[in-house]
Amino acid sequence: MLVLSRKKNESIVINNDIVITVVEIRGDKVRLGIEAPKDVPVHRQEVFEAIHGSKAPVVATKTDDTEPPA
Repeated sequence: MLVLSRKKNESIVINNDIVITVVEIRGDKVRLGIEAPKDVPVHRQEVFEAIHGSKAPVVATKTDDTEPPA
């Protein structure tokens, strides 16, 4: 898992076309704004689990084979 620190109104960019912006920080809650292409589904995890019937989190796998093996 990649962990990043961001302040209000700061963003991260994923794959050149998804932008996640910290909109508000209030106590222990953070509001995020997400800009993504219409063909990219964006769901809260509990909604994703309800749709797909899974409790397991989605884990991204590395597909870049250019890095030499350890």
